[in-house]
Amino acid sequence: MSALPLRRASATPVSTPVSTPTTVDPAVLARLTAQFAATAADHDRSGAFPHQNFEALQAHGLIALVAPAEHGGGCASLATARRVIAAVARGEPATALILTMTYLQHHALTRPDSRWPAPLRERVTRDAVAHGALINALRVEPALGSPARGGLPGTVARREGASWKIDGHKLYTTGIEGLSWLAVWARTDEAVPRTGVFLVPRDAPGVRVIASWDHLGLRASGSHEVVFENVAIDLAHAVDLRAPADWAPDAGSQTDIDAHATQQAWMTVLLGSLYDAVATAARDWLVGFLNQRAPGSLGASLASLPRVQEHVGEIEALLRTNRVLLDDATAAVDSGHAQASPDSGLLKYTVTGNAVRAVELALQLSGNHGLTRANPLERHYRDVLCSRIHTPQNDAVLVGAGKRALLAAGAAA
Repeated sequence: MSALPLRRASATPVSTPVSTPTTVDPAVLARLTAQFAATAADHDRSGAFPHQNFEALQAHGLIALVAPAEHGGGCASLATARRVIAAVARGEPATALILTMTYLQHHALTRPDSRWPAPLRERVTRDAVAHGALINALRVEPALGSPARGGLPGTVARREGASWKIDGHKLYTTGIEGLSWLAVWARTDEAVPRTGVFLVPRDAPGVRVIASWDHLGLRASGSHEVVFENVAIDLAHAVDLRAPADWAPDAGSQTDIDAHATQQAWMTVLLGSLYDAVATAARDWLVGFLNQRAPGSLGASLASLPRVQEHVGEIEALLRTNRVLLDDATAAVDSGHAQASPDSGLLKYTVTGNAVRAVELALQLSGNHGLTRANPLERHYRDVLCSRIHTPQNDAVLVGAGKRALLAAGAAA
């Protein structure tokens, strides 16, 4: 494993500032899909960070699409953000994943329960508008795993004078090669520790990247390890510190609870849209292949076989189910009723499961052609399998849903 050099604060290439839209031209998205698809195989083979893709996104004002409007962001709806993520993922899903993480952080800045200091909200937003600056949360650790499973982080912030000094080790830091801002999950070294988010500039002295990401799928996401060694930040960069219990989804006021539900819905809809788009790209390749492939023994294309038509119909059913579920959840969020929408975890479980199954069916129908590296289907399969590792994972989703159903039935009895 090698260390990556530090990059300047605006790690994505600086572009001429452009106006951030609140809606997006479908023709622009179609062009971006085709542009990103043309180099997706190269990024998959090399694992190189897709800098040019983010230059293109910034040229159309799409990186700050979701950021707060008062500082130049688009403050776009979930429906608009979802269309962008789906279009990008249909071309190159690692780019879409990095963009999704930035959108989620930007959306959190617009929430009524945001505790971020106003100057830092403005700084992060204006950096995205002017320079396409990316941001992501760094949460997973070697010993802790995902904080969604509970436990205190091993990353520690200690107060020294007018600074916090941070030491720790993070895994799976998606997009680190292109990030400008790191929202680091850590605990204080106080007698009664608090946990929360510390905003760290990517170019802060003591931030070291270990180039360990060599994954089966989403290879260009650059989800390497990051080590913090006595990293100093201003006191104001402790943007949200709370007692550990206060981070529970049902803690705080009703406004806090509703805002958390909305944020979870944003996450599951955008991630679901990403992996549904990967499955859609797989379907697109498959139907082209089936129409063109005409074995001499058949005397017609494979598309003429009823068995093939039946399985393609099954793929269509899976993708249609995804569209209906994602449309429903998106409408609930954008109408302000996210807390009344179907459970976000079950949405993620169903949509990603359908996406994986759709690509598996495509592989069954295409045989050796689907598994050859010269065709994109095996790459789509490797990418779509990554859907299973995002929080919440399937076991947690099903246990939680089962408990709620059993408790509801018991209460009714």
